[in-house]
Amino acid sequence: MTTADLTAFDRSQLIKELAEDAGFLHCGISKATFLEEEAPRLESWLKQAMHGQMKYMENYFDKRLDPRKLVPGAKSVITLLYNYYTPAKQLDPEAPKISMYAYGEDYHFVIKRKMRTLIERIREMIGDVDGRAFVDSAPVLDKAWAVRSGSGWMGKHSNVLRKQEGSYFFIAELIIDLELQADAPVTDHCGKCTACIDACPTGAIIRPYTVDGSRCISYFTIELKDAIPQEFKGQFDDWMFGCDICQEVCPWNRFSKPHTEPAFEPHPDLLGMTRNEWVELTKDVFNQLFRKSAVKRTGYEGLKRNIRFLDK
Repeated sequence: MTTADLTAFDRSQLIKELAEDAGFLHCGISKATFLEEEAPRLESWLKQAMHGQMKYMENYFDKRLDPRKLVPGAKSVITLLYNYYTPAKQLDPEAPKISMYAYGEDYHFVIKRKMRTLIERIREMIGDVDGRAFVDSAPVLDKAWAVRSGSGWMGKHSNVLRKQEGSYFFIAELIIDLELQADAPVTDHCGKCTACIDACPTGAIIRPYTVDGSRCISYFTIELKDAIPQEFKGQFDDWMFGCDICQEVCPWNRFSKPHTEPAFEPHPDLLGMTRNEWVELTKDVFNQLFRKSAVKRTGYEGLKRNIRFLDK
C-alpha cells in the first residue's frame, strides 16, 4: 500500500503516531466545520464584557467560529496537547507565585518547534499537505476544538480535563486541507464537584463552565495594563503572574504526570527566590530570569506592579 492508498482512518492513525513521536501528550481530530454551539456562547460572553480589556477577543468573530475562513480549503482540525506539569514548587511559601506554565521557556516557541517538525513528518509520510499551526496566538477557540476532538471535556473552571492526566497541558492546532477520520467527544466527568468554583478567591467562575475573565487573577496579572482595582486587594493569594488555584484544587489533577520537556525546566534561580528578593527585583535580574519566558509578556514594570499589589 502506498500513501496514496491510505484511507482517512489510516491517515489519522499515522498522524497520531507521528504526534506521539514528537512528544505530544495526545492528538485528537475534528472536521473543519462551523462551531454552531460555541457561536451564541461567545457572543453572549463578549456582550457581557467578560473579556475585560482583552479587546482582541472581539476581532475576527467569524474566523474564531469557522476554521475554513482562517485557513482556506481546510478540511480537518488536529488538536495537540503538550504536558507541562511539574511537581517542582517555589521554595519560599511566602514568595509571590508564578503559574506553573511559565516556569520555563515560553511555550509558544517550544510547541511551534514541535509542530514544525510534525508537519514536516506528515508531508514526508503522506505527501503535499497545506495548512497552518496555531499555538494560543490566533483567533482559534482552542478549548472548543479540544472538546470536539475528544481530547478531553470542558471542566467547570473552563479548562479542558482528561481522566488520566488532569489539565496541566497546552493546547495547539494544526488546521490542514487533508480529509481525516474525526474523533468523537468524551463525556463530562465533573459530576457534582464544585471545588474550582468554591476555591476561586475573586469569584471569577460565576457559574459552572463560565468564567468572567475580567475577574480572573490571570487576567489582572497578565492582560490588564491599567492599575489593578483596589476592590480585589487581599484576594490574590500571592499570585503575581497567572493563577493555578482552580487547577490545584481539581481532583483530576492528582493524576498529572511530570513533563519530560527540558525547555520547561525553570531557571535555576527561579524557585529559590525569597519574598524579599522578589520585592527588590531589579530589571537586570528580571531579564536574566525571564529571557525566554512567557513572563516577558507582563514585562518588568507589570510584574513589579503585581508584586506591589500583593503587599499586605
